[in-house]
Amino acid sequence: MSIKLTRLSLALAFACAAIGCNQQQQAAAPAAPVVAPAAATPDAAVKAALQALRSNNIGALLDTTLPTAQLAKIKADWNKDLNKDPVTDEDRKKFAEGVAKLTAPDAEAKLYAEIEPKLKEADAQMAQQMPMMIAMGQGMLQSSVQQSKDLDDKQKEQATAAIAATAAWAQKVKFTDPALVKQAIAVGCKTARDVNVKTLDEARALTYDQGMQKAGIVLGGVKQVFEVYGFSIDKTLDSAKVETVANQGDAAKVKLSYTLFDTPLSSDSDMVKVDGRWYGKQALEQFNKIKQEAAAAEAAKTAPAAATPAAEPGKTFQPADDSGLKPAEKN
Repeated sequence: MSIKLTRLSLALAFACAAIGCNQQQQAAAPAAPVVAPAAATPDAAVKAALQALRSNNIGALLDTTLPTAQLAKIKADWNKDLNKDPVTDEDRKKFAEGVAKLTAPDAEAKLYAEIEPKLKEADAQMAQQMPMMIAMGQGMLQSSVQQSKDLDDKQKEQATAAIAATAAWAQKVKFTDPALVKQAIAVGCKTARDVNVKTLDEARALTYDQGMQKAGIVLGGVKQVFEVYGFSIDKTLDSAKVETVANQGDAAKVKLSYTLFDTPLSSDSDMVKVDGRWYGKQALEQFNKIKQEAAAAEAAKTAPAAATPAAEPGKTFQPADDSGLKPAEKN
């Protein structure tokens, strides 16, 4: 697992460290528009991203982390990319059934009734296996950090500390606690209702702005589920402090300090100036890499199949055999 995915899994706050932070917003309320600042300084760019993430505003987050030309391309290709893969009536049926299951008036009670018989069994299994699984996961993640070529020694130290803090939290949480499971189910159902997309065709017809609004609602729901289990992502974001530690014209370094599970941590990020605005260097590199890989994959899909070699005049190809003979000439 890459360190970037690790950070995202540990806390959405780490996404800001990679690109570059009111109490929890209600999932039903659309995120208030956040206008991207001029970002005259590197720390202002990171603070704008953190503010957008804190307010569940995915559109503003992209606006502060991607150059104008790249974001314009995403918007222009939005509906084409959203609908590039065909869907079947079976896909539509499964989508509608899944949505109905989450949004029905009695969805919470029905979902818990399905899960309840399995909770005791899962509880017994997790009591035996969870400590070992967490320890193994922690070891794998820490090994990945140490082998990373993208991190310096200080970043590896901080990432290792973040993994340890998260593992300590996971060890204490009883994920099968009936009361917590009910709360998590309730959040999931409410989030699905607030997203208010009932059919697959409706989802594929969303505009870019509508998609960003729906994504913000989902992010708010994810935050609430984590909070049910004692992990407040917003609290981590609220603890963040940003400062520019080096600025050399079009290149800079910022330091992001934050608290995760009562553990003080920090992360340094390289920034670059593009058209007068500051962006996370690593995020831009990753975005460009993903874009290039997607373009290469699309080109490979549309490339014509290799043509069958044509026979030379006066010759005809014979079925292959083990004799090694060349195609026979016509009589």
